[in-house]
Amino acid sequence: MSGSNNTGAATAGFKDAALFTLVAILAGLGIEILTGGGGIDMPGWPFNLVFLVVFGSLIFAVGLLYREHPLISWLGGIPLGLSLIVGLALLSLVGGVLPQDKFPPGSMVAMLRLNGMFSSWPFALVTLLFLFNLGLALVWKTIPFRAANLQFMLFHGGFWIALSCGLLGATQLERLVVPLYEGKASDVAYNRQTEEAIHLPFSIYLKDFQIEQYAPKFALYDPANDRLVEPKSKLVPEIGKGVKVEWPGLGSVTVLDYLPSALPGAHGTPVPGDNGVAFARVRIDENGKVSERWISSGGPRLKPLFVPMGSYFIVMADGAPKAFRSEVMLTGAGGEKRMETLEVNKPVDMQGWKLYQAGYDESAGRWSTLSLVEAVRDPWLPAVYVGFFMIMAGNVLFFWKGVKKMEAA
Repeated sequence: MSGSNNTGAATAGFKDAALFTLVAILAGLGIEILTGGGGIDMPGWPFNLVFLVVFGSLIFAVGLLYREHPLISWLGGIPLGLSLIVGLALLSLVGGVLPQDKFPPGSMVAMLRLNGMFSSWPFALVTLLFLFNLGLALVWKTIPFRAANLQFMLFHGGFWIALSCGLLGATQLERLVVPLYEGKASDVAYNRQTEEAIHLPFSIYLKDFQIEQYAPKFALYDPANDRLVEPKSKLVPEIGKGVKVEWPGLGSVTVLDYLPSALPGAHGTPVPGDNGVAFARVRIDENGKVSERWISSGGPRLKPLFVPMGSYFIVMADGAPKAFRSEVMLTGAGGEKRMETLEVNKPVDMQGWKLYQAGYDESAGRWSTLSLVEAVRDPWLPAVYVGFFMIMAGNVLFFWKGVKKMEAA
């Protein structure tokens, strides 16, 4: 009979927790409607730190002073924690599925702030309640300290730190773009959204910008319809010696020689050389009519070479970029200098900023003298990393304890 009573009490506890979570979400949506979907403005520095300290101190004091109070015990209980996690998951799902900032200001989606979920009142209220719930449980497991609770403290403490610092630190996250030109230095970055100019505490000198490309490909251009005609195989192979491409009813092209970097010689024949363009000597078979010509992708100082095939033209299309990088010199405020290579997804640290290779002048291709560098600064990131490391340590301790139990058995 007692087991039945416990099950009924647990079921009622989860129902109350689910209802409480739903009310919190509806309350947040109500605030959004009253404010026209304005969302919540997260506090900036130093108010975000002050809020975190005050909020954490409040949880600590309430957890110690009112531990036996029924309401506080329920607010720090497992049923409410699980219900709030489900609520956060559902709100995050909506924020991930719906395009953010893609709806008219007067639409219902915008009024409810569903297009800005992660800065909305429903998400903020549920997150605060979850942090309060998690913090209370953490206080109760920490004081008095018991070694048996270390795994719980590491995992849940790390989760609390990572989540709270990640959200409150978002206001200080800066993601800027720095346009650099070869042979010039700059310390001016721009905010992508506001286009505001911001001076960095260091300068970047672009010594050289390099692009590696895949081999060029054949293309049959139809000037009448302004389109490219697909070859028989539907796949356009990279240009190389011996490669053959066929277009049904038109003819075929065979590569007799290929020079990846060459310049026109004295008699017009391409000669291999640095800083050149791609050339290919091709044999064109127009249903029995055979000829040999040179074609080229061209460049800033060289016009592209193409040959007619009936009412079409055989052209050489540049290969897609394989990799691009910038050779830069970074100069700090104190005059210290160092050379670095910026590449995509390989950041370089400079005075609290991470520098990434972001883009270039795509219209100029591999002759671009413009390099776009992304500068990212997130001063709260170390705290988030501390939280993640604590979570990992908690998981390691959990598995270690499990192995010990298996060995003891």
